[in-house]
Amino acid sequence: MGHKVHPYGFRIGINKPWLAKWYADKDYATLLQEDMKIRALVSKQLANASVSQVEIERGINHVTVTVHSAKPGIVIGKGGQNVELLRTSIGKLTDKKVKLEIKEILQPELDAVLVAQNVAGQLERRIAFRKAVKQTVQRTIKAGAKGVKIQVSGRLGGGEMSRTEWDKEGRIPLGTLRADISYGVVHARTTYGRIGVKVWVYRGDQLGERPGSARTEPREPRQRATTRTRTKAVIPAAAAPAAAAESPPAAASEEA
Repeated sequence: MGHKVHPYGFRIGINKPWLAKWYADKDYATLLQEDMKIRALVSKQLANASVSQVEIERGINHVTVTVHSAKPGIVIGKGGQNVELLRTSIGKLTDKKVKLEIKEILQPELDAVLVAQNVAGQLERRIAFRKAVKQTVQRTIKAGAKGVKIQVSGRLGGGEMSRTEWDKEGRIPLGTLRADISYGVVHARTTYGRIGVKVWVYRGDQLGERPGSARTEPREPRQRATTRTRTKAVIPAAAAPAAAAESPPAAASEEA
């Protein structure tokens, strides 16, 4: 049997941060359901705002919801109208004070969830899956990714039998913990069934100290410590007679 591990969960605490930052003993199940409802609400209301992930942090009497989006202008709306509407909607799901933060994704081509959303959107518009996958792979590599893999599964092209197709370019080191790998799954709801889109994007190695905020440049190679060793001076054969003539023998100096 296979031993596939979620690339994000595998790296939590190493180079990926927790998406839900809170602790509870008695009300754990209630707060977990609340989190799931908040995430579903955000993804539904901001369906066209290219939302990649939602972070939820809880305090004693407040909830902080951080939305990562490639289109913050759509999330905020005209004069902050959409933000206020979303904050009010989230406030109905919880009895605590809601604080809403918006963070912009500067390179959406390197975010696996947004890449998967793009491919799923093309499949829903009846674009050929091979063309959609190949063009997206090339665009992601051009944006600076060190590796990308896109897999689509389902009734591809409206076929009777469902199948799985994938395309890959570069490296995807899933077993390397320091590798910064973005992973996303999105469903394309087509007229002939649902097609699953999975995307892996390898963005380089994270070599910093804090999870999720490390630098991605390769560090300089370490220099090995050199041990000092005594070396004897070697006199070439041609220069040996001249050296002997310059220095008189020790025995002659002692007799004098």
